[in-house]
Amino acid sequence: MTRARSPQVNRLSTLAAPLVERMAGYGLVTLGASLWGALGLFYHVVIGVYGLTPLEAVFWRALLASLCLTGWLAWRDPAILRIDRRHIGFFLLFGLIGVSATFAVYAYAIRSVGMGVAAVLQYTAPAWVALFSVLVWKESLGRAHLAALALALVGTTLVGRAYDLDAARLNLVGLGAALASGITYAAYVLFIKSATSRGYAARTVLVYALAIGTLFLLPLQSIRSIAMIRANPVLLLWLVGLGVVTMAAGLAFNAGVKRVSASSASIVATIEPVMAMLLGWAVLGESLEGLQLLGACCVLGAVLMLQGRRRRSVA
Repeated sequence: MTRARSPQVNRLSTLAAPLVERMAGYGLVTLGASLWGALGLFYHVVIGVYGLTPLEAVFWRALLASLCLTGWLAWRDPAILRIDRRHIGFFLLFGLIGVSATFAVYAYAIRSVGMGVAAVLQYTAPAWVALFSVLVWKESLGRAHLAALALALVGTTLVGRAYDLDAARLNLVGLGAALASGITYAAYVLFIKSATSRGYAARTVLVYALAIGTLFLLPLQSIRSIAMIRANPVLLLWLVGLGVVTMAAGLAFNAGVKRVSASSASIVATIEPVMAMLLGWAVLGESLEGLQLLGACCVLGAVLMLQGRRRRSVA
């Protein structure tokens, strides 16, 4: 005979449930951002070795990720591909701004001002997300949240070596593109939050964002990349890997954003350049400076600060 659970145990379970849900959300966002950070290894090969342009690489990334995810969902759960006709315009805007614009302007920014400065300006996104969340969704940002935001921004600045102006190629158009990529990346996070709050699964959100984003990127392409793939079939394998990792990262990140606030998710996602830096050092033999390590510690500290704030609030 099983004993009934005491009211105290039931109350503790009820109080602990939000903490477990949010911790799972933080874990999923961290996983997604870490996988995005690993994409640098694929870009190193398809751009640095085989000679694709950044814009060609992001197009194939979006195309193959959307094809893989659509095929998998059509086989496993075709019903999840249905969306309300009233939301078609929303998903078109999501694909245009959140995927194609983000990919395109970031690719241009990398070519214009270099990877470091482009990454730093893209990761002004948490500030834009926080501002929008306060103004539109009336989210409250406490001192711990603002401190985590500031720490994350300082960390990404150091990781991206924005202090080394000699290594950066600075021009106003390139800086504008990099800053625009931060705004469009913030829009991506906000679109996810809005879509999941409407009841859509993370998989549904991702498949439409990638597919529509691919269509908007298509007019910017030429047949050059197809000729390169035909001449180097191994390149296609690397591009498929790029698409699969993109799909896995997007699924994890979108599922995490459903569980935590948009502003918190955008701060946790700043772990992406940290992961890219560490993988570049460990796998590609890239140099690693002391200030970059300090920046990585700042980003990790911001993530831990957010998680600690949630634990204390539930306790």
